[in-house]
Amino acid sequence: MKAQRLVIVSNRLPITAHIEGDQVTFSQASGGLATGLRGFHERMGGMWIGWPGLMPRLSKSQRAVVDQQLTKWGIVPLHLTRQEIREYYEEFSNGVLWPIFHYLLDRVPTGPTAWDSYRRVNERFAKLVAERHQPGDIIWVHDYQLLLVPGMLRQLLPQARIGFFLHIPFPATEVFRVLPWRREILESLLGADLVGFHTYSYMQHFAAAIADLTELEPEDGRVWLDDREVRFGVFPMGIDAQKFHDLATSPAVEEELRAIRADAGDRTILLGVDRLDYTKGLPRRVLALEALLQANPELRDHIRLIQVAVPSRDEVPSYQEFRREIEGLIGRINGTYGTVTSVPIHYLHQSISAERLVALYRAAEVMLVTPLRDGMNLVAKEYVASRIDDDGVLVLSEFAGAGDELHEAVFVNAYDVADLTAKIREALALPPGERRSRMQAMRRRAMGQDVHRWANDFIRALESDPGEKRLATPAAALKDALGRMRAASTVALLLDYDGTLVPIAATPDQAMPDKELLNLIDALANRPRTRV
Repeated sequence: MKAQRLVIVSNRLPITAHIEGDQVTFSQASGGLATGLRGFHERMGGMWIGWPGLMPRLSKSQRAVVDQQLTKWGIVPLHLTRQEIREYYEEFSNGVLWPIFHYLLDRVPTGPTAWDSYRRVNERFAKLVAERHQPGDIIWVHDYQLLLVPGMLRQLLPQARIGFFLHIPFPATEVFRVLPWRREILESLLGADLVGFHTYSYMQHFAAAIADLTELEPEDGRVWLDDREVRFGVFPMGIDAQKFHDLATSPAVEEELRAIRADAGDRTILLGVDRLDYTKGLPRRVLALEALLQANPELRDHIRLIQVAVPSRDEVPSYQEFRREIEGLIGRINGTYGTVTSVPIHYLHQSISAERLVALYRAAEVMLVTPLRDGMNLVAKEYVASRIDDDGVLVLSEFAGAGDELHEAVFVNAYDVADLTAKIREALALPPGERRSRMQAMRRRAMGQDVHRWANDFIRALESDPGEKRLATPAAALKDALGRMRAASTVALLLDYDGTLVPIAATPDQAMPDKELLNLIDALANRPRTRV
C-alpha cells in the first residue's frame, strides 16, 4: 500500500513559538532537519510530532490557540513538563547519551541517571504517534532523544513502516557497552524497518554492537528478527546548498561582507562557527592559535580568529562550566597577544543572522571545523556552499562525519594541538591555485548531495519494499533459490569453505570435511548440467 502520509517524529519541531507580551508568534526553525524535511512534510500532507518548547507563561486559552495553529500546519505538539525536560532531555539525553556517543566518557555523571524518565517520555511519543497513525503512514523517527520509540511503536503498530535516523555518531562497541541499558536500546532500534546513519563506520559500529550484545547475526547491512527484516543504511546528510548559494549572492550579504573586510583591514580572517559544546574542540582550537602566535611573532596583528559560539544548553551545569573555561582561555590569549588596535580572537557568544553568517563564510580565508567527534557537521558544508568565489581553505577534523565527503579539506587530528597548529599554518600557506581546485571539488559535492537528496534517498529506501522481498525469511529465500535451480537448464555453484561448508575453526585440522560433506559435494558434482 502506498504511503498516505509521512509522519516525522523528533524532539523539537520545525516551528518555534515566541511570546511577545500577550501575543504568540511563530518562526520557522533553521536547523538541517527542519530544512530537509519541511518540503516532504508539506508535499505528502504529513504530520510532524514533537516538543514545541517550554511555554510556562501561556494560559490554557493561549496554549489552545498555539495547538490549533500548529494543527493547521500539520504539527502535533507533545507538551513536556519542566521536570520531564530536566530529566529526559538534560540529564539523560544530553548528560548520558550525548557524551557516550561522542566518546567523552569522562563527562558521564557518576550519580543516578534519569533512565526511567527517558523511557516514560519515549512512551509518550510512541503513544501519541500510535493514536494519530493511519494505515499506509510512513513513520520517520529522529535522533538520540528517541532511541526507544521504534521498538515501542513496533509493539503498538506491528504492521507499520518505521524508519529511524541517528544524527550523531554511533560509537564503537567497546564504548557503547558502557551503557547499562545497551541491550534495551539496541532491541528498540531494531523495531524500525530501516536504521540510517551518516557514515559507513557508524553503521558498522551498530552492526558490531548487535553481533556482540544480542543473539542476532547482521549480514550485508541487515538482520532478521523472526520473519521481519531490519535494514541498515548510510545516508550522509547535506544542507540546503542552493539557499546558501543564493544568500551568498544577495545584496544584504555583500553589504555585511564589505563591513567585515573593512574592519579586518589587511588581517587574514580565520573562522569558527559552533554550538558552545564540549564536543566541538574549542579549547584545543584556541590553544593552537596561541601556539601559532608564539612560534610566529610576525603574525601578531596580522591574523584574526572570529569564533562564533552559539549558546547551547545554558541551563546545564557542565555547559556553564565549559563556557567559563573557554572564555577564560580566550581572555588570557587576547591579553597576551592583543595590541592597542586589535585582539587575535573575536569571540561572539550569540546567535547571528543567516546573512551575517554567510558573510563571515565568504570573508574567512580559513574555516576551522575541528570537533573532537561529530556525527556530520553541517557547518563545513555551509562554508563550502557559500564560497561562490571558489576560494578559501577548510581545515576539518578527522573525527567529523563530513570528512567522508569533503576529501579535499586539510585534515587534522583535533585532539593534537601541535597538529592543529601545523595545519593552520599549512592552510594559510596554500597557493591560490590549490585553494581553488580543492574548493571547486568540494562545492560540486556539497551542491549535488544536498539535504533534499538526503531526505529523498532515505524515504525512498524506506518505501522500497517489494512484497516478496519483505516477506523473504532465510528459509523462504532458500526454498525460492532451490526452486529456481531445479528449473534452470544449467547451474553453476560457487561454494565458500570456511564458515560455509564447515564452521570457522581455530586450526586447519579442526576444519576437515566429514564424510557426509564429501558425499554431498560429490553428489552435486555428478548432477547433470551442474558445475561446482
